[in-house]
Amino acid sequence: MKNHYFFSQPHQSFFVLAFINAIFSMFLFMLLFKGLVASEIFSLNYHAYSFIFLMFTPAFLAFLFTTFPRFSGTEPIEKEQYILIFKGFLGGSLLFQIGSLFSTVLFTIGMILTLISHLGASYILYNIYKTSKIVDKEDQLWILIAMGFGLLSHLIFILNIWIPSLHTLSIQISIYLYLFILIFTVGQRMIPFFSHSTIEKHKERLKVIIGLLGLHLLLEVIQNNSSFLVDFLLAYLIGKEIYRWKLPFPNPKPLVWILHLALFWIPVAFALEGVSNIITLTTHTNFLSLGLHTLTLGFFVTVLIGFGTRVTLGHSGNLMHSDRLTTILFYWTQLLVVVRILTSLAVANSWNFVVFFDLSITVWVVLFALWGSRFFPVLIFGKKLTNR
Repeated sequence: MKNHYFFSQPHQSFFVLAFINAIFSMFLFMLLFKGLVASEIFSLNYHAYSFIFLMFTPAFLAFLFTTFPRFSGTEPIEKEQYILIFKGFLGGSLLFQIGSLFSTVLFTIGMILTLISHLGASYILYNIYKTSKIVDKEDQLWILIAMGFGLLSHLIFILNIWIPSLHTLSIQISIYLYLFILIFTVGQRMIPFFSHSTIEKHKERLKVIIGLLGLHLLLEVIQNNSSFLVDFLLAYLIGKEIYRWKLPFPNPKPLVWILHLALFWIPVAFALEGVSNIITLTTHTNFLSLGLHTLTLGFFVTVLIGFGTRVTLGHSGNLMHSDRLTTILFYWTQLLVVVRILTSLAVANSWNFVVFFDLSITVWVVLFALWGSRFFPVLIFGKKLTNR
């Protein structure tokens, strides 16, 4: 099995697993949310865990297992190592999804197996960092710090099964100190590079941003919606940093501008978070996590689609070119963000929420299904694409 093309490079199996989980988890979440499928597990935060640790985590491990050794000037990760990690995430995903429907025990075992695999992946990256001989390893260090927060939040998610009061803490750590730090660190290194732009990193500003993320978390854990001043400051500082990079936008290349759009959503997301927090505190209006979802879809998912496409094309011998379908998918990703924003506004303004909810689910499933139909043959069999 390990000699099959599917396992010839680390990113291939992890991308396929992440995208399958993206489709199945959203579909099952819809059934659970609407009560079409009965399950005692739904209250245990199926939605957040399935996307943070079964979709985003393997998806970005696909990228890190490919690029982290290159960042560090070390040999590629051995096939036996990344296949073992993949099997752990695959087994954890299956047990978690089946357990979500039928068994709390299987559900919990699936989370524990996924946590062990997450820990194993982090240990592989740590060993690369430790053996690297290059002088500047700051990016790698921040990635490892983010992975550490990821492991902590992963453990808290499991404890949340028995201690429901940990819900807010688990979400805040996983989104703002795990995924955001991880993706932003990779993004500030790779997106200017892909854009043929040379930037000098503002290391002190990055530390301030990460400190403010920690303050945001602390305030939200103490009192929901109380972080609005920090959110506005984050929107300003991150927006100022991205503006300083002078990225060549608008850009004629879809494989580049999709990554620029991902960055631009960050200050928008924090600004929306600040505004919605103030309104919620004063009027008790429910915005259904408007800022958080704008960040996860606008930044995390857009980067995932952009990086996933680049890595898949670039490591399969295909032309680094966005054909018509791929370009449509890039626009479709932005439609997903807008529809999700409208869904939050529908809740806040007592519009027909069900219509927007169903629309957002549909746009999500179509995005990942079409991406899979286009690129799974490349990832699994090494297909050469005909660009048109």
